[in-house]
Amino acid sequence: MIREAQAADQAAVIALWHACGLTRPWNDPVQDFTRALDGATSTVLVADGEGGAAGSVMIGDDGHRGWVYYLAVAESARRTGLGRALMAAAEDWLRARGCPKIQLMVRDSNAEALGFYAALGLEPQGVVTLGRFLKD
Repeated sequence: MIREAQAADQAAVIALWHACGLTRPWNDPVQDFTRALDGATSTVLVADGEGGAAGSVMIGDDGHRGWVYYLAVAESARRTGLGRALMAAAEDWLRARGCPKIQLMVRDSNAEALGFYAALGLEPQGVVTLGRFLKD
């Protein structure tokens, strides 16, 4: 069963993100999780497993497009269809809010993830992602 995460899920979901190698030193996963749950246009979906969170995905609607972040599936639950189910749930959540398109970012060195998303019908968009950190 895939459901919207609650604050009590924070530790298990973040542990899953760490186990899946999705965190980076410059991104605070606690802050990311909290902001997603506190936002009116974002959430985290979670799939429960025997030992805690078996999968999760963060989603948000920026008013123009829907975005997917932190799609994670525990090693023990991989190749079971859970990743596909999480993506379908994310798409349903975004569709319900009127999002016309879904987008996500994958590091170009992550061949496994790129193959997964290609199998779901996602395609490279021919854009360059630019960014910088906003400092206080």
